[in-house]
Amino acid sequence: MDKGVIVTNRGGISGRRWTEVPIEATIRVLGFSTIGFVLLIFLFLLREGLPIFYEVPTGNLFGTRWYPTFELFGTLPLLLGSILVTVTAILIALPLGVATAVFVRELAPDWVREILKPMIEVLAGIPSVVLGFFGMHFVAPLIRNIFGAPTGLTVFTGALILAYMALPTIISVAEDALDTVPKSYRDAGLAMGATQWQTIWKVVVPAARSGILMAVMLGMGRAIGETMAVMMVTGNAARLPLTFDSLFRPARTMTATIAAEMGEVAQGSTHYHALFGIGIILFVLTFLINLTAASAIFRKQRRGGLR
Repeated sequence: MDKGVIVTNRGGISGRRWTEVPIEATIRVLGFSTIGFVLLIFLFLLREGLPIFYEVPTGNLFGTRWYPTFELFGTLPLLLGSILVTVTAILIALPLGVATAVFVRELAPDWVREILKPMIEVLAGIPSVVLGFFGMHFVAPLIRNIFGAPTGLTVFTGALILAYMALPTIISVAEDALDTVPKSYRDAGLAMGATQWQTIWKVVVPAARSGILMAVMLGMGRAIGETMAVMMVTGNAARLPLTFDSLFRPARTMTATIAAEMGEVAQGSTHYHALFGIGIILFVLTFLINLTAASAIFRKQRRGGLR
């Protein structure tokens, strides 16, 4: 018998090399620690943010005015501003991302695909503050001149920058989803007399829709949690974006509010707890988005296993 083999009468580690035991234990500990870190972050947010829910009346907390200097902590403008910027960014990035993924996977020659895929991955590594400067000095003047907005620092400017930032995630995940569609689907569509475009849009893309939905959810999670670029290009005006021209008016997001005000707030004050309350709302929204994406993956894998 080899010295590296452990034999037990109870059948626990029989036949396994002794080096596997510490490796498996380390992997198990690291896996559980990741979950533990997320729980600790959430508990910290609860500890610092929950006091705001009994320090401030509900009508004030979910009101329409955010003026902490005057004890007005209405989070509705911040919440609606975040949703408007994020949804607009996804509406811009979704068709571009899916079309690019289709081109890379279905239409591009192999040598073009080998060039485009690394370039798409590189786009995700550009610092957000660099994109913020680009938005301030190039995109904002264009928005002001083309659409006649009073200022170029608007919701639409932030949505354009966020769409650019979400594109690498959407393209990569959607391209992987298209890649998992069996070749027999394409062959069957072509054998039925469909053209290549008809096969792509009526067979391949619908077959990969759960993966594309996952790409959209992950891109939305990437967009809603962005801070620096949004803070630099949206104007940071805590106003309700409910007018018909809200896309071309300034707004303020939850992340930008936390980043702009946390450095100057007195620890333990009502304003301090209000910022952590915004963090709780943001954490819950991001968790729900990621949970939706994870459920889409689970359903896709389950259907794949049932076939």
